[in-house]
Amino acid sequence: MRIEVNCSRNYPIIIEKGCLKDIKKYIDDNRRIMIISDDMVPQEYCDALKLQLNNCDVKIVKHGEGAKSFEIYEDCLRTLLKLNYSRHDLIIALGGGVVGDLAGFVASTYKRGIHFINIPTTTLAQIDSSIGGKVAINVDEIKNCVGAFYQPSLVLIDPEVLNTLSKRHYNNGLVEAIKAGLIGDEALFKLFEEDNLDIEQIIYRSLLVKKRVVEQDEKEEGIRKILNFGHTFGHAYESYYHLHDYYHGECVALGMMVVLDDEDIKKRLAKILHRLDIPTSCNANRNEILHLLLNDKKADHNMIDLVKVDKIGEAKIINMPIKELEKYI
Repeated sequence: MRIEVNCSRNYPIIIEKGCLKDIKKYIDDNRRIMIISDDMVPQEYCDALKLQLNNCDVKIVKHGEGAKSFEIYEDCLRTLLKLNYSRHDLIIALGGGVVGDLAGFVASTYKRGIHFINIPTTTLAQIDSSIGGKVAINVDEIKNCVGAFYQPSLVLIDPEVLNTLSKRHYNNGLVEAIKAGLIGDEALFKLFEEDNLDIEQIIYRSLLVKKRVVEQDEKEEGIRKILNFGHTFGHAYESYYHLHDYYHGECVALGMMVVLDDEDIKKRLAKILHRLDIPTSCNANRNEILHLLLNDKKADHNMIDLVKVDKIGEAKIINMPIKELEKYI
């Protein structure tokens, strides 16, 4: 399957089983290539790329949100400089959303921009974070507050790599697909109510939702904000739990449950989340959560855009005082 994304840099998304083993079909290796990955990505994936590509270096960082730090970011830049990478060379992100964010931000800033290919290896990254051009690092456990919009040249999705994920990691990523269904594709949401999950269709339909939104609003000045459904509270929960205890998708699920008003939708969502062993509530301190909401990068002084869903497949953006979010906590 192939999806064409048309924005400031047009690029294809290729969804194909086994594409990792046939990488030269998609990548020109007549240049220096730096693979940025982490120590949780199976070694066999890096080895598969290195065997097929010429002039290939590998940078492995420690897994987890801690990799999205100034220290690791600078280390990546120094490595590229030491190895004399030029603007015409290539960075490949091989891993989950953290690796994609870090490698993409490195690519966006190194010598004012170097070519960047994303090869996501987690459900979360394949469904959501690998496309759209958002790249960033964290500061003081505030997520993604230093970043850029920088589109990849290509996204390669191999569903076979998901077989090495734990059940929790696998299901955590599915939350972004559930979100995509809620905000833009009722048929996608209904796929989660079937007995067997069709992962390729879930990935494909999720990416179509995000593609449509990103093409209309690449820099998140308007409609793209609907992709933040569940994320306003979700990011606050992530910061509250110090980027541990709950995974990103689990926090987004908590955030969606918090802001849903329609009881029928809420019950249907809760049933899906329970089936996937995703939590639907937590015991975070309300005052601390409110303080974290004030630091949300989407906040504009005392106002914030909150995404609401009253009908599956349709989302709306409501600008409100942050103080009013108290009623949802």
